[in-house]
Amino acid sequence: MTETSPFRLDDKVAIVTGASRGIGRAIAESLASLGAKVVISSRKAEACEEAANGIRAQGGEALVIPCNVSRKPEIENLIAETLKRWGRIDILVCNAAVNPAFGPLADLTDEAFDKIMGANVKSNLWLCNKAIPGMAERGDGAVIIVSSIAGLRASPNLGGYGISKAADFSLARNLAVEWGPHNVRINCIAPGLIQTDFARALWEDPARLAKRNAETPLRRIGQPHEIGPVVAFLASPAASYITGQVIVADGGVTIA
Repeated sequence: MTETSPFRLDDKVAIVTGASRGIGRAIAESLASLGAKVVISSRKAEACEEAANGIRAQGGEALVIPCNVSRKPEIENLIAETLKRWGRIDILVCNAAVNPAFGPLADLTDEAFDKIMGANVKSNLWLCNKAIPGMAERGDGAVIIVSSIAGLRASPNLGGYGISKAADFSLARNLAVEWGPHNVRINCIAPGLIQTDFARALWEDPARLAKRNAETPLRRIGQPHEIGPVVAFLASPAASYITGQVIVADGGVTIA
């Protein structure tokens, strides 16, 4: 008797925002490796095509639909074009985020705060409100919001970003309660410091990196490929009884 692995995602359709590089790209690659058809979405089509070609070269299916998540019409187009091409959305990964400010909250401008909250929180609500009803209609679906341990810990320089990431926890919990009766699961993953271009300012300084490594039980920062499989697990049938949760992947730094 052949038993299908509960970790497989064969024929599932997944949208990943911010998927052209870093954590988003690693997530898209993990989903595709487990059989999902993946929509690669980010602001720049050229960068998306490079990521998609990498998946195709491995035998996976990938579609490029550029989208700036801060713009509602572009989010609407992302959902519409996915449905037009593949007819359904089974998995939504809200990964795109911005952080235009570094410094104390006293110096955070209204413009920067609005940009952070718009791209990191409001856009996720837009995406969910557009994608989840179709999942609910079929009685199955998974949403993973990529948050951060910045939502769990205070920071002297990343306050605005941290506020937005904490808001994502609440967004996931509330959506999980609303859509749970339709068997749609919504969870967050909260990575620690991962070696990406997005977090370059936090790890390229040797002294700062050495201090962070010393404070982390695993004694190192994370890599994008260590986050992708965690998101793939949350999207899979293996996580069918997990919803409204924050899964921390930080090398143990928040428990040390």
